[in-house]
Amino acid sequence: MTPTAIVMMIISMVTVWGGLVAALVNLARHPEVAETEPPVPIEL
Repeated sequence: MTPTAIVMMIISMVTVWGGLVAALVNLARHPEVAETEPPVPIEL
C-alpha cells in the first residue's frame, strides 16, 4: 500500500470510529425515553 492510501485509510477509520464513540457518549449522557413506556411509580 502506498503512503497516501495508508493516510486515507487512517483518516476514514478515525472518522467512522470517532463518530461511533461520539454517538455512544451522547446516548449515555442523554438516554432516549420511549413515549410508550408508562411512567415509573414513585414509592413513598
